[in-house]
Amino acid sequence: MELKGLKITVIGAGIGGLTAALALRRQGAAVTVLEQAEAISEVGAGLQITPNGVAVLKALGLADDLAWCSQRARAVVLRGHRRGNQVLRLDLDEYAAGLPYYFVHRSDLVGILAGAARREGVQVRLLQKVERVEPGPQPVVHLGNGAQCGGDLVIGADGLHSKTRAALNGADKPVFTGQVAWRATVPNHLNLPPEAQLFMGPGRHLVAYPLRDGSLVNLVAVQERRAWAEEGWNLQDDPANLRAAFAGFGGSAAALLDAVEEVLLWGLFRHPVAARWQGENTAILGDAAHPTLPFMAQGANLALEDAWVLARALQEAEGVSAGLALYQSRRLERAQKVVQAASRNAWKYHLRAPLSWPAHQVLKLGGRFAPDKMVSQFDWIYRHDVTA
Repeated sequence: MELKGLKITVIGAGIGGLTAALALRRQGAAVTVLEQAEAISEVGAGLQITPNGVAVLKALGLADDLAWCSQRARAVVLRGHRRGNQVLRLDLDEYAAGLPYYFVHRSDLVGILAGAARREGVQVRLLQKVERVEPGPQPVVHLGNGAQCGGDLVIGADGLHSKTRAALNGADKPVFTGQVAWRATVPNHLNLPPEAQLFMGPGRHLVAYPLRDGSLVNLVAVQERRAWAEEGWNLQDDPANLRAAFAGFGGSAAALLDAVEEVLLWGLFRHPVAARWQGENTAILGDAAHPTLPFMAQGANLALEDAWVLARALQEAEGVSAGLALYQSRRLERAQKVVQAASRNAWKYHLRAPLSWPAHQVLKLGGRFAPDKMVSQFDWIYRHDVTA
């Protein structure tokens, strides 16, 4: 389909929305992005961009920009929580040959995508709060200030509480997983190398990896609990609560936790993958379509994949309706499988005695005698290339 002149409104200036806007604009569409914040910036969070996500950024000509502001991941190291002793080291250099794996600050990646989109002529409108979306022959986006906009196609990249998803699927019913997570960044006083350090403890785990020029460390700490935190990204918490929850963690984990001065807390909820990703001249992508738990580091990477596949499907099909149907057919099964894998993965890091010791011995043996198999077990996620 010829996209030149097609008027497209994208809701949400996050990773998925900006990637879709850029890819569609390069095919000639007139693209406007609506963002409710007063500026395109996201604070305080690191991301792991795995080879499947890097493939999309490379196809968009942004691989060098990503490499410039990121840390290339060299390994994933699993450690015990008491002293931080190494249980298993997975070398990523050889595994990711040709398509590396990066640790990047979310705001840096958003900045790269926003800059590229604006240079291509994408219009970004800030302070645009969407109240509801109305699919139809000419879909309509109703804004909080009473204004309306739309075009030939509306794409909802509007996250967990997506108005576009609600328009296509009705109300969502997320279920609390019994886990909460804290996010923080601290100075890299320990000179941690470009590796993901994962400290495994009873009912909880801590992940740490460096960002930017290596001077900053991103922390994600997950704890099982019955009491639940409100779902959201920007709930301030007292660092003392984080340190109390991880009081048994020693070694470098303890030093990292001691350095936390500001921390955000959120409850982890399991959402169903949307049954309908597209309707009349309306589509959803990223967290709006398939919110995923953070245990496979695939939220941003799936959004990158979605954006690329949506743009390509529209280009290949004979019309918008056919293109949106093709997009859903290509993405639904993969998203479901990745979301399920992430949901199953957390318990592996939370084992309690007496199960934790034998489980760690199995990991050590696997790392010693079958390291390639340990690394390649998730090839179906990380080596998937939607641009091929």
